[in-house]
Parts: sequence; C-alpha cells; structure tokens
Amino acid sequence: MILYGLKNCDTCRKALKQLPDAGLVDVRSEGVPTELLAEALAQFGDQVVNTRSTTWRGLSEEERAGAPIDLLQQHPTLMKRPLIQTADGLFLGWDKATQAALLKG
Repeated sequence: MILYGLKNCDTCRKALKQLPDAGLVDVRSEGVPTELLAEALAQFGDQVVNTRSTTWRGLSEEERAGAPIDLLQQHPTLMKRPLIQTADGLFLGWDKATQAALLKG
C-alpha cells in the first residue's frame, strides 16, 4: 500500500498512523507518477484537484483553467490528500468510506 501525500499534512499523518504498513511518497519532493495521476483523474475526476488549498488560491485564473493533469504535475501539492494505492485500487482522501474500506481487517 502506498500513500501519496505530504509528510507534514495532518490528514496524511492520521492515515499513516492507522495504516502502519503503508509507505509514504511525499508528493512535494518525489511527485506522483503520470500514469497514477491519469488513473486517479479517470476514477475521481476533478475531485483530485484540491480547490480549497493555498496553492490553488495562489494560481491565476489562466493557470486554473489548465488541464488538471498538467496542474497536478506542475503543482503536486494541489492534489487532494492522501491518494492511497492498494492492490484493490485507488482511494482518495481519508473520509469514513475510505477508512471503512481500508480498515476492515
């Protein structure tokens, strides 16, 4: 299980605490593989882009109008966190549904 997020993100820390077997990939320093971003966008659509983030608020209207995959590659911190990759698929965020799916064991 791989958790894509930020090492100093509170939500990512909570998820890691409850998923001790998960490895963290810090998107700020390591980025997210293009194939994974494409898969996440296909599955979750625009939800992958966190429009409530400080990074989003700092973008111009012209930048915001760009393709989501390009935005996420240029600004990995725009991604809603965490993005969790498991053998069963992808999960976005750390809400009750994600927790129920991943902590059922």
